[in-house]
Amino acid sequence: MSSSHSLERSARSHPVRARVATVITMSVVLVGFVVGRAPQPLAARSAEPTFAEDVAPILYANCTTCHHPGGLGPFSLLDYEGAKAKTDEMHDAVEARYMPPWHAEGPHGVFRNDRRLADADRQTILRWIESGAKPGDLSKAAPKPEYPAAWSMGTPDAVVTMPAEFTVPASGTVEYQYFEIPTNFTEEKWVQAIEIMPGAREVVHHVLVYAKAPPPPSAAPPAPRPAGAPAPAPLFIRNRAHNLPPDPPRLDTLHAPPRQLGALIGSLAPGMTMMEFPKGTALRLRAGTVLTFQMHYTAHGHEMKDRTALAFRFAKEMPDEEIFASQFTNGSFTIPAGAKDVQVPAELGFGQPVRIWGLLPHTHLRGTRWQYTLMKPDSTSEVVLDVPHYDFKWQTYYMFAKPLDIAAGSKLTSMAWYDNSTSNKANPDPTKDVKWGDQTWEEMQYTGFLYTVPSRRLRPSGGHH
Repeated sequence: MSSSHSLERSARSHPVRARVATVITMSVVLVGFVVGRAPQPLAARSAEPTFAEDVAPILYANCTTCHHPGGLGPFSLLDYEGAKAKTDEMHDAVEARYMPPWHAEGPHGVFRNDRRLADADRQTILRWIESGAKPGDLSKAAPKPEYPAAWSMGTPDAVVTMPAEFTVPASGTVEYQYFEIPTNFTEEKWVQAIEIMPGAREVVHHVLVYAKAPPPPSAAPPAPRPAGAPAPAPLFIRNRAHNLPPDPPRLDTLHAPPRQLGALIGSLAPGMTMMEFPKGTALRLRAGTVLTFQMHYTAHGHEMKDRTALAFRFAKEMPDEEIFASQFTNGSFTIPAGAKDVQVPAELGFGQPVRIWGLLPHTHLRGTRWQYTLMKPDSTSEVVLDVPHYDFKWQTYYMFAKPLDIAAGSKLTSMAWYDNSTSNKANPDPTKDVKWGDQTWEEMQYTGFLYTVPSRRLRPSGGHH
């Protein structure tokens, strides 16, 4: 996800405990994640496709980002032997469109991180398997892509690591743990990409990273507004009826949240890898910034030690626009026991023009669907994101290829659907009413978003980029 107190609480003025969308264990089945796609579909060139000529280029463009030795995928698809051994799994996943994982509807090209296979590529893989998965002339296969052994971004410009290992017990509930880490940056940095690497991925449900900077030593108080001058319009207008419930008492005080977290700048959840900000944008880190890692661990039957790290890749120069992250939520809901297709709305109003670059829908195990509708000042509306098959195991930040330019006076409405019935096989307990809560067996209605503000542009329009 991406500025807030613990994702949902930035609208509250007093310091509170950070809270966040809880995520499931990062189990990976057949993964295929890629930000860029080949400009044209790699269609089959024969009645019986071969691995070397037809299938390898598709896998290299769409699947091996995760399916390589040491990657998130449970097996490698870099060579013929590895792919041939997994043809049954590949056929089922590709035929059902389960892999590569993508849960939004709409035409290709709307999202820059769209993972879906082109129809021609999909048919090529299926026909290759159904015709016997022939190798072809492997000496003529396209060169295999190379992947860094550690960070997917390559060699980072800076790495920040938890100060010490944390021991995750074999059983029991582990409250969110918070670790403050100074960056020791002596000058302002513009961040182009962020990547988070758990030390023990098996027990890490999610990671959120916040950044706070000390105030400048000579900072002057803001000038008072002239008498009679109108107050500036707020950037965002939030519905107070959707406020979150009070925090429950914390039992573990060893790694409690600090009084101030700062802005959320990075996150890790299932389905998410490196976050690279759109061209012309970057995230600002000021000199002296201190990071806070919010760690959600889950016990897995045996004690494990974790020491998560974060890597930065810096922009080569100041961007056109500074990118920020925020969220909007609804924490005031009850999903009745046994109920199906329960709708919970949330909304975000805009007092100034804003440009939205990405949306992150998040519910827990009972969430089944999401839809986002933009209501414009002229009373027209547009569905900007439809996720009919939400999957808790795959959290996706849907990054627009062309950002949403939202006019002042607009409103973005999210609708989430929940299934608390016995027909939901992932339901922890269909006999209980469900409310907002941190843990997986509770629920959330949360949306993260990345945005820039046109009026705060750093470079003139039509200039550098």
